[in-house]
Amino acid sequence: MRTGTANLPLHGGKCPAWLFQHMKALSAAIIEVIVEDFGTDEVLRRLSDPYWFQALGCVIGFDWHSSGVTTTVCGALKEGLAEIGPQAGLFLAGGKGRTARRTPQEITELADRYPIQGRVEDLIYASRMAAKVDSSAVQDGYQIYHHFFVFTQSGNWAVIQQGMNEELRQARRYHWLGSQVTDFTAEPQNAICCDSITETLNLVSHENELVRSISTHLACQTPDQLLKEWSAIQSAANLSLPRQHSIPRTSYLQRSLQAAYEQQPQNFAALLETSGVGPSTLRALCLVAEVAYGVKPSYTDPVRYSFAHGGKDGFPFPVREEDISNSYTVLRRAVKKARLGNREQLNALQNLARWHAEAVTTPATPVCQAPSPIPASPVLRQPTLF
Repeated sequence: MRTGTANLPLHGGKCPAWLFQHMKALSAAIIEVIVEDFGTDEVLRRLSDPYWFQALGCVIGFDWHSSGVTTTVCGALKEGLAEIGPQAGLFLAGGKGRTARRTPQEITELADRYPIQGRVEDLIYASRMAAKVDSSAVQDGYQIYHHFFVFTQSGNWAVIQQGMNEELRQARRYHWLGSQVTDFTAEPQNAICCDSITETLNLVSHENELVRSISTHLACQTPDQLLKEWSAIQSAANLSLPRQHSIPRTSYLQRSLQAAYEQQPQNFAALLETSGVGPSTLRALCLVAEVAYGVKPSYTDPVRYSFAHGGKDGFPFPVREEDISNSYTVLRRAVKKARLGNREQLNALQNLARWHAEAVTTPATPVCQAPSPIPASPVLRQPTLF
């Protein structure tokens, strides 16, 4: 359900070093509390929730309206949890640009250093397929440049990745939760978040199940036969194609079709996995499927969520070092005492959160919606906090 919108424009600049140090400490302390009370699988569930992730970025001092919240928060988590994460059975890999491409290697290195249940190959496959789906099977004009893979000792995982559309100056974030993925090619994402709706070829939507099947069938045909069909489509009158992800030149297309033909993929996931098969090749197969079989692909945008909240640039107010430092000091103290058998402070934090949920009757809504009026109610007593 789309409940509102919040702009996430592309922002230049970097997070100040002093603020990033505090963000690392506070984000790690928050995750420690969650692990202590709920376990590592709850961390994955929350990271896959776009509202919670955005709120995390807000509470640790970043801007609610900046695309940089994704890369900065993930970077803070990765560095802040580098030591205490593995001790709790929580591992973080990937990041932005070159670091994203090293994700399989980082997963292998972590598995070599720490006991991981299940097959490491399955984790690498999940990472690779999540990236391939959002970069090739979902063709929305956003180029993936950030891939963040979080997994637990038991082998469960979550993915946060982000794409950029420089022309629109917008970013789009993709959330995955491994426990909910039964098929990488059928509505696998937990959420896709952006304020801009574009014409999108979403090959992993339920509506395009037949297109996936026919595309896989076509990929097993000889490249010469497909190129003949594609050439006829190119010369057809009144053919109108979406502007992003144009079809490649014949030489490139022939190489990618040859790679698929040699692989003889048995399903769409295997076709996606084939090296050299990218968004342009899939678009070509869709066009051939449309002409040869009369199956028109659905161009629906899968964006279903948007967000709210903020900090680094001074909105709603500048970050105060003393306050943010005090927050993670309190959380660390509470977790440390809980591990020694004294849960009084951790319970007090839970009571405070419960009281706040009852006392604040105005929901945190996206900025485009008017807040609900606060009804008259009895005064609630604030619980004592340590």
